[in-house]
Amino acid sequence: MQLFSAFAQNPDTSLRSKRAIISSDSTVLDSSLVKLDSTLHTKTDTVKKKSDFEDKIVATAEDSTIYDAKHNIVHLYGKARVVYGDKTVDANYIRLDQKNNTIFAKGTIDSLGHFSGPAIFKDPSQGALTADSVYYNFKTSKGKIYQVYTEQEGGYITGGKVKKQEDNELHMKGVVYSTCSNPYPHQHFGIVITKGIATDRQIVTGPAYVVIEDVPLPIVLPFGFFPKPNRRASGIIFPQFGEDATLGFFLRDFGYYIGLNDYWDMTLKGGIYSKGSYEGNIASRYMKRYKYTGNLFFSYASRKYGVEGTPQYEHPQRDFNIRWSHSQNPNARPGTNFSASVNAGTSTYYRNNANGIMDFNQISQNNLNSSISYSKTWANSPFNLSTSLTHNQDLTRRTVSLGLPSLNFSMSTLNPFDKKDRVGEQKWYQRIAVGYNLTADNRLNTTDSMLFKKESLSKVQSGIRHNIPISMSSRILKYFQFSQNINYTENWYFQTIRKKYALAPTPTGTKDSTSIDTIQGFRRAGEYSVGGGLSTKIYGMVNFKKGKLVAIRHVLTPNIGFSYRPDFSQEKYGFYQEYVYNQAGDRTKYSIFEGSLYGGPGGGKSAAINFGIDNNIEMKVRSTKDTTGNGIKKIPILQGLSLNGNYNFVADSFKLSTLSFSGRTFFTEKLGVNFGGSLDPYVYQTYIRNGVTMGRRVDRYLWQNGKLPRLASFNFSFDYSLNSSTLGKNNKSNNPPTPGGNNETFNRLNASELAQLQQISRDANAFVDFTVPWNFSFYYNFTYANSGLLKTYSQTLSANGDFSLTPKWKVQFTTGYDFQMNKISATSFNIYRDLHCWDLSINWSPFGSYKYYGVNLRVKSSILQDLKLSKRSGYQSFY
Repeated sequence: MQLFSAFAQNPDTSLRSKRAIISSDSTVLDSSLVKLDSTLHTKTDTVKKKSDFEDKIVATAEDSTIYDAKHNIVHLYGKARVVYGDKTVDANYIRLDQKNNTIFAKGTIDSLGHFSGPAIFKDPSQGALTADSVYYNFKTSKGKIYQVYTEQEGGYITGGKVKKQEDNELHMKGVVYSTCSNPYPHQHFGIVITKGIATDRQIVTGPAYVVIEDVPLPIVLPFGFFPKPNRRASGIIFPQFGEDATLGFFLRDFGYYIGLNDYWDMTLKGGIYSKGSYEGNIASRYMKRYKYTGNLFFSYASRKYGVEGTPQYEHPQRDFNIRWSHSQNPNARPGTNFSASVNAGTSTYYRNNANGIMDFNQISQNNLNSSISYSKTWANSPFNLSTSLTHNQDLTRRTVSLGLPSLNFSMSTLNPFDKKDRVGEQKWYQRIAVGYNLTADNRLNTTDSMLFKKESLSKVQSGIRHNIPISMSSRILKYFQFSQNINYTENWYFQTIRKKYALAPTPTGTKDSTSIDTIQGFRRAGEYSVGGGLSTKIYGMVNFKKGKLVAIRHVLTPNIGFSYRPDFSQEKYGFYQEYVYNQAGDRTKYSIFEGSLYGGPGGGKSAAINFGIDNNIEMKVRSTKDTTGNGIKKIPILQGLSLNGNYNFVADSFKLSTLSFSGRTFFTEKLGVNFGGSLDPYVYQTYIRNGVTMGRRVDRYLWQNGKLPRLASFNFSFDYSLNSSTLGKNNKSNNPPTPGGNNETFNRLNASELAQLQQISRDANAFVDFTVPWNFSFYYNFTYANSGLLKTYSQTLSANGDFSLTPKWKVQFTTGYDFQMNKISATSFNIYRDLHCWDLSINWSPFGSYKYYGVNLRVKSSILQDLKLSKRSGYQSFY
């Protein structure tokens, strides 16, 4: 339509030909005898007189060109082309009637009955249009197109007859609209428009029906109206229908899409159930290129369970959930950053809305976390500022912790006594480094049921913490690194507590109790500590002259340190007080900052030696990949095998702490093992009181009884991942390319490779990579705890992966096994079938608390996303 308009607005008078046969009586002459040159000015002028063309036309043909001077018609045969400005018409035959201002182009049929050389219109600004034949009048701007084939924004219009009116209106008859890229007439599906009118802004159709594999379906639309605005369009979102065994028949996900502008859109959805439940949600996306991007989601639902008249029905469960994410381009405002990641709501939202969510990862989560943060860094300055609002919610315990807000101002360490223009090594005082950090917090810990009540305001805790670390390090005796540090911390509080003894009544009398009063007012508490440390590295190596093994190297890193902290529970500091805690008049100390944000200064003097040792063992082997034979490859055997502890000389008892150990090793490049635990050096005694076995630690070392320290805890874990690309000659990344962002791998994909990366859900980032035949990974975790009286352990194995049954079938799975519970954990299968222009997906969880299945057959293209067939059984539904 737009191509025709361009021809009508820019006519031409000049005609050129590579090979021409020109005769006033249409007699065919040899092409070598007659040519358009300077001797033909008379005929050229005659053409100008009778033509309405105003722009230059260049006409060529591979076979022959016949000019009928009497009727002022040019016939072009064999790969004919007419170029009009930047517009082009190609066909096996073109007739240009300058007298009547018309052009006719069509394909031809050879002696074998094969059709070739269809009419092709090309416009750089509008694309290409292909048809069996085209007739167009430049003067009236009317035309006819037969058996059209054109692509329009991801869709294809094919077949039938199209008539163009002078007001750019198109009348269509028998055309097919499809998003299948197969050449016509072999498209897998389409919508047949029996009659229709198309303008620049809308399409209005008469009866239309769906055809799949040339089979018409009994799905007929009596009429249709499709707007085509030049901006983001708004429109109705079709609902889902079904039945839920608990909530009844439903109409769900019915809504309206609003294209607010080029940077912001919004989707409104809702649903109702026959037994009285309802739900609604708002989803919005926004983006400004090179500035920021984000999305917002809010959902509210009211669920009625049971039957009418029961408490569950009369008092429905109301749930809400809000999610917001915002990210700023780092280059938008260098030095400052604002980001948000919010996920908050009622603790029962995901459980009660499982049928609508159908995402096991969301439904099975136990915690919700949120953070809204702003940070600023001053250029050429050591100062940094950050502030944040945080939210942590335990869905199992139904507890909520809010940071309202938190602020952090810090200064990176600097050397105040060093000179910028210093020459030579630093002197000892020039190595002194000083830092500063200020933290201000407001925190509320409560339950979700009390969150929005006035009583919760009195539970808000506030405080400010100042920390000044001072350190210095130097090398002594050439091989030892010696460090010293002084750390001062001061906390500011706006409330403290006082404890008093009280008698609490009981059914049989009274019992000892304690009352706690909160005292408002500013109080400060400062504490300090000093320390030092000494460390070095010891190297050992064993070389081998024969075989692939070249050497084994052992790096031993011992360290020892000393720390001192005074007893801040002494009366002179005023941080602790005493109170009577029983009827006998016994007294005990307590901190007036107990239960506060940062706690009070520690009670009891500490003068401790800290000690530790770290080991790294690796071997060197000759690499078989090095053709010179001199290549050496390092293989880690044991990394980070460490043992740490401390001994407090001034403690009343249990001076030696438990000993912690950890390490990691790699059997292969893909298989890594982590382990750790703790050793208790003290004797543990058990005894029986009132028929109950009890136990306690005794201040006596086990080796004094000829025994080794007791294994108090131990954890062991490893994971392994493997895919087909890592075994091939051309290793690829384990992470498949994903659309969007600055993914170089994805950006390098050509059209055929990109077609294999299929979108399989409404989520624009949910893609299945059909290019990788298989992936597999698993994770094993073992934990053990021994309190001396009770031993517990847990052992779990989880696995996930995917594999391609054929180039078009992909199966994904997630499963696991709990050895302690002796049962399979949550298991799900996702099966995908690439049907060229369709997608088939099957989601199935065969057993467990969230047993479900879902089958979806839908068109890939988002233009016809509502053309789908869905069948599913929810977590609570049996249908």
